Amino acid sequence: MRARTREEGFTLIEVLVALAIIAVAMSAAVRVAGLMTQSSGVLRDRSVAMIAAQSRMAELRLEGRLPNGVKAVECDQGRLMLRCEQVIASAENGRLLKVGIQVFDRNQDAPPLARLETLLSRPGSPSP
Repeated sequence: MRARTREEGFTLIEVLVALAIIAVAMSAAVRVAGLMTQSSGVLRDRSVAMIAAQSRMAELRLEGRLPNGVKAVECDQGRLMLRCEQVIASAENGRLLKVGIQVFDRNQDAPPLARLETLLSRPGSPSP
């Protein structure tokens, strides 16, 4: 009679170790995908907030009157509930106005999503 030879193949322990390695790799991949999705949402919100700031700046230029001081207005963009805070003050030379706009999410108490600053000539003053 022939002697019995050991059968070839993987043991149960080897299969379990391989499955554990695959599970760790898959959980890392799912975590990275979740972080990427979250960061793309924040980037989208920041881009929309910058558009809101630019729109508010254009509105101020079109209004033609730029009173010094701080003012907050709602500047919603689609599903984003935003608040634009504008600060208008005289620049150092007195001929220009420093206009700053910050855009905040109205639903959260968080840092601004966007900031925009520029210098504008005073209404009624001659342009150079």
